[in-house]
Amino acid sequence: MQILTGDIGGTHTRLALGSLGKDGIHIDQRETFASPDYASLGDIVRCYRPAGQTSVTAAAFGVAGPVSRGISRITNLPWEISARQLAEQLNLDSVYLLNDLEAQAWGIDSLAADELVSLQDSSGTAAGNRAVIAAGTGLGEAGLYYDGNVYRPFATEGGHTDFAPESERDWLLLQQLRQRHGHVSWERLLSGPGLVTLYEFVLQQHRAPAPAWLTAAEEVPAAHITRLALDDNDEICTETLRWFVQLYGREAGNVALKMNATGGVYLGGGIAPKILPALRDGVFIEAFLDKGRMRPLLEGTSVQVICSDLTALKGLARYALYAGRG
Repeated sequence: MQILTGDIGGTHTRLALGSLGKDGIHIDQRETFASPDYASLGDIVRCYRPAGQTSVTAAAFGVAGPVSRGISRITNLPWEISARQLAEQLNLDSVYLLNDLEAQAWGIDSLAADELVSLQDSSGTAAGNRAVIAAGTGLGEAGLYYDGNVYRPFATEGGHTDFAPESERDWLLLQQLRQRHGHVSWERLLSGPGLVTLYEFVLQQHRAPAPAWLTAAEEVPAAHITRLALDDNDEICTETLRWFVQLYGREAGNVALKMNATGGVYLGGGIAPKILPALRDGVFIEAFLDKGRMRPLLEGTSVQVICSDLTALKGLARYALYAGRG
């Protein structure tokens, strides 16, 4: 039994085949597409050509946006995706649409120990709700409700909640961004574009000229900022990444409290594995714990970085297999 899986992001769309083996879920025949280059998910699916004989029995797609009644309008793409239309196109009885963070949540239990990096170990039992927060092209958040027996993932749009300033610098940033955007969400800062926003603000505070690479077509500014910061080759980049990590820790702590995630907090998305040294230097965890009277609760909560890029794809295959049994 093979499941067509797709992790649909604002930057990339990854398609693959998922199947259940004796040692868990296997992901094969991966192919990555540049999402903005296509007019729809259907166009990408038509370009996917797995090798050999394939017998797909169902499909499951994780999308970067809310899903309602089998339809999703992608937050960072001009796409509308319909499960019914995809089922007709693929000639399948079962096509599932999940929020991309819900898909990651479904994949957590498929991870091996070496696919997780601990930022803080649990001081108690692993039972209790879990939370997933993932900075990438945008900011995704999801939960896993523990019913006393199994974990039941659910999606949220928590990345679009109001950014809460704490320091004087945060307040100055908020005032500037309100003039530009009106509503300022956590996603405006905790994302690839958000890292660039922070960098530009730090440049402004230092009254420093913008470097040529910031607007160079061949550069990805967020990746350049990260690289210079981790190499400690640029004071402003280092300051920016430290601020980003601090904000990431604060919002991860917020999510942990809202979900009562005593079963653990997981950092997914594309950014966290790339900035592991910065996440492990203490700034993230101190910001995570800085919740006043709730600090002891968070001190007992494990925090782990997901370092596998197959988590969502495995989660989608697992969900399709689970739904098919129902």
